[in-house]
Amino acid sequence: MKLDIYKIILKPVITERSTHIKEAGNKFVFEVDPRANKREIKQAVEKLFSVTVKGVNTATIHGKTKTTFMRSGRFTGKRPDRKKAIVTLAKGDNIDIFDHV
Repeated sequence: MKLDIYKIILKPVITERSTHIKEAGNKFVFEVDPRANKREIKQAVEKLFSVTVKGVNTATIHGKTKTTFMRSGRFTGKRPDRKKAIVTLAKGDNIDIFDHV
């Protein structure tokens, strides 16, 4: 299935770990559409940010199941599944949105 490049990259992940990865190895972390594959993620990042991508690693984070006990009974819910992509850029390339954080 072909996804629109503007809907593949959902948002950047800005955490302490992602900042450390960025400084150590020129890698950037994004939350992406769970249906996107590595090839589509690579094309989307290259077109959106005008950079050269050397590699893409992905991780699927399964949502937690939460159970709440109340007077009226037990309720069970689940957080949505997410997918992260760690994108390695070529030497000399940079994405500016991470520099302002």
